[in-house]
Amino acid sequence: MPGGCSRGPAAGDGRLRLARLALVLLGWVSSSSLTSSASSTSSASFPASAASALPPLPGRCPQPCECSEAARTVKCVGRNLTEVPADLPPYVRTLFLTGNQLAVLPTGAFARRPPLAELSALNLSGSRLTEVQAGAFEHLPSLRLLDLSHNPLANLSAFAFSGSNASVAAPSPLVDLILNHIVTSAAQRQNRSFEGMVAAALRAGHALRGLRRLELASNHLLYLPLDVLAQLPDLRHLDLRNNSLVSLTYVFFRNLTHLESFHLEDNALKVLHNSTLAELQSLPHVRVFLDDNPWVCDCHLADMVAWLKETEVVQDKARLTCAFPEKMRHRVLLELNSSDLDCDPDLPPSLQTSYVFLGIVLALIGAIFLLVLYLNRKGIKKWMHNIRDACRDHMEGYHYRYEINADPRLTNLSSNSDV
Repeated sequence: MPGGCSRGPAAGDGRLRLARLALVLLGWVSSSSLTSSASSTSSASFPASAASALPPLPGRCPQPCECSEAARTVKCVGRNLTEVPADLPPYVRTLFLTGNQLAVLPTGAFARRPPLAELSALNLSGSRLTEVQAGAFEHLPSLRLLDLSHNPLANLSAFAFSGSNASVAAPSPLVDLILNHIVTSAAQRQNRSFEGMVAAALRAGHALRGLRRLELASNHLLYLPLDVLAQLPDLRHLDLRNNSLVSLTYVFFRNLTHLESFHLEDNALKVLHNSTLAELQSLPHVRVFLDDNPWVCDCHLADMVAWLKETEVVQDKARLTCAFPEKMRHRVLLELNSSDLDCDPDLPPSLQTSYVFLGIVLALIGAIFLLVLYLNRKGIKKWMHNIRDACRDHMEGYHYRYEINADPRLTNLSSNSDV
C-alpha cells in the first residue's frame, strides 16, 4: 500500500508535465500557422495595392466616359469636361465629346502615346467651343468625320484643319466636315468677318482637297467669299441651307466637277443671274435645291424662269413660288410667262402716300422760295448791277495791262516813267 501511495503522486506529476508539454507544442504549432497565413495574406494583398498605385493602362476607359471596346466607341456626353480626356483608349474609332464645357481646343489636343491612330469619327457638337487653335486635330491620321456644330466659334484658326505648320503638314484626311450653327455674336468676333474666318480655314494650305461633304447650315451667312470653294475640288455635297444669302453672283462652281447635291433652301435669294445659271449648268452631276427663297417676280427673273423650264438640275422646281410683288405672291415660277414679268410693280399704298406727301412738301418749299425772290426783286436787281459793274471794271483793268504788254513802245515808256 505505501508503495502504491508513493507511486500515485509521482505518476500524477508525470501526467501533469506531459499535459503541459502537449499544450506548449499545440500553442507553437498554432502560432506558426497563423504567422504563415498572415504572411501569405499580406503577400497576396500587396499586388492589388501596387496595381492600384500604377497609372491606368492604355486600354482602360476614362472615368467620366462610357466605352465599348467591341464597338470601338467612347462616349463622354454631358460630363462638363473642360479638356479632352488624357487617357483615351487607343482602340477608339468613334469618339463623342458632346455637351461639355471645352471652351478652347488647343494645338495637339488629341496627341497621345500611343497615338489614337484608329480614330475616324469625332463629334464635338454642343461643347461651347469658342476657339479652335492651329493644329488642334494633328496626330489623328485616320480622322474622316468631324462635327463642330452648335459651338459659338469666335476664333477658328486658319490652320485648324491643316496643322500648325501648313507648309510642311500632310493633307488632312477629313472627308466630312460639319460646321452647322457655329456663328457667334458680332461682339465676340473681335471685328472679324465670320465669312472670311470660315473661308480662310477651308482654303489654308490646300489641306481639305480630299473633302467630300461640307455643311455650313444655319450660320446667317450673308455672302460667300470669292474663292471659298476654290481648294475643294473633290466636294460632293454642299449644304448652305437656312442662311441669309442674297446672291451667288461672284461665286465660282466650275471647279466642283464632282458636286452632286447643293442645298440652298431657306435663304434670301431673290434671283439667280445668268452667270450663276451658267456655272450651275456646267456641273454634270449636280442637283440643286432652291425651296423657300423669296423670289422677286419681275423682269430680272425672266432668264431664270426660262432656265428652270429647260433644266433638270433643280429638284422640286414645281414648288418654287413668287414672294414679291404682292400681286404675284404664291404664283408658281414654272407657270409664268414673259408678259407676267415686268419691272413696273405696283407700289404699296403706304409707299404711294409717302411719295404724295413728299411731293406736296417740295412744292410748298418751291413756292416759298419764289415768293421770297419776288418780294426782294429790287434788291436782287441792284445786287446784280453791282456785280456787273465790278466785273466790267475788273475786265477793263486786265485789257489795259494786256495792251501795255503787247506794245513795245508803251512798255519802254512805262519803264522810263518808273525811272
